[in-house]
Amino acid sequence: MTTDVWRITGQSQIDSYVGRWVDLAVLLVNELAVTQVRGRPAGPPADRRAALDAAFVQHGWTPSRALTGADADRLAEVADELRPAFTASPAAPAALNRALLRHGAVPNLHGDPPVLAFHGPAAGLVDAWAADTATALAMVIGVGQGVRLRTCEAAACELVFFDATRNASRRFCGLSCQNRAKASAYRARRRT
Repeated sequence: MTTDVWRITGQSQIDSYVGRWVDLAVLLVNELAVTQVRGRPAGPPADRRAALDAAFVQHGWTPSRALTGADADRLAEVADELRPAFTASPAAPAALNRALLRHGAVPNLHGDPPVLAFHGPAAGLVDAWAADTATALAMVIGVGQGVRLRTCEAAACELVFFDATRNASRRFCGLSCQNRAKASAYRARRRT
């Protein structure tokens, strides 16, 4: 899911670069770090690399090189590091700071033409992605938009998302969870 968050009215402080890396953070956490999805238990994928490859195709993400099994395993650790940023926990900034340090996040320009990145030119794929996604999440929180990093409010769903609504009022990861929550609330009202 591409959110194009930089096109939200009044959200000019979130640009396309940040939006792109927030999208990757959402993808990694949802594919590798959740235990419940839309009311059903979800374990880690049996083949992380294949699961990520399928998710990249589905979401239009093109890695600069093919992932290895070791890359996929390390990205699962990165997903666990990024997950607290979506929980509105007071521990989220400290968790992101640890990830930024661990993966060597440092702003620099590299490539031809020069491109701004938050990883060193010699960084491996996993450290580069970890540094860039952690930096993007930190930037979202740092500009006062951390409330937009959300976890689904439906029962038994841990999927995360970036709330791109104008008033930051989105509560569910998707329509199926919204419908489940509304149906459950309706049944509860009918019982009373």
